Amino acid sequence: MLFRGLAVYGRNPGLVLLGIVPAVISGALYLAGLGTLIYFSDELAALITPFADDWSDGSRRALRLVAGLALLGLGGLLGVLTFTAITLVIGDPFYEKISIRVEERYGGVPDEVELPFWRSLRRSIADAARLLGRSVLFGVPLFVAGFVPVVGQFVVPVIAAMVAGWFLAMGLVGVPFQRRGLRLPERQRALRANRPLTLGFGVAVFLCFLIPLGAVLLTPAAVAGATLLARRALGESVDHRDRADATAPESV
Repeated sequence: MLFRGLAVYGRNPGLVLLGIVPAVISGALYLAGLGTLIYFSDELAALITPFADDWSDGSRRALRLVAGLALLGLGGLLGVLTFTAITLVIGDPFYEKISIRVEERYGGVPDEVELPFWRSLRRSIADAARLLGRSVLFGVPLFVAGFVPVVGQFVVPVIAAMVAGWFLAMGLVGVPFQRRGLRLPERQRALRANRPLTLGFGVAVFLCFLIPLGAVLLTPAAVAGATLLARRALGESVDHRDRADATAPESV
């Protein structure tokens, strides 16, 4: 689904710059936040490990180095999770155009629900806030588990990638689901029924977003792929042949 989204996105050069604009805005904000986190990482590491104040210098430095790295890891995880939600809110009109272009290629939207812009934006913000809250609830325990020897270095990153992938997919399909008048609970039910496909798509997007500038460049393509994922989850055509068969006259 992600590669097909890239292909659809790549065939429409006019959408490339249109889709990158909101991602660049979000990217600049998140880079500033990451820079601030790195700058104050030593102070924050000391703040969360006050019990190590009386330790020997070497032990205290080692613990706070691990704590600082864990904070950066948590910041990176939450950054990836929240970047998509914030970018989708900022770029709602932009990504709506990309999603519509994809829908048109595969037969359009049955029973499309037309919503005023401001009502649609309020719904997007509300659903994004709920997803952000849930992602933080998962992110904090993963942050704590990151301190566990071995498990924190090998098992937790895999779990974190799956959790992040799930929430990314949940956020990215919001545009096509809203076009059908479906809110977050309907999204959850549809994606849970297609869990392997959803996780495969979401984890692939997550890994791409870890590449420098990956989130900025690939968010529009991820929206295109998520539109295909939404259509598949809702039992709609994602194949040109299906569309041709559906529109062909029946033989007598």
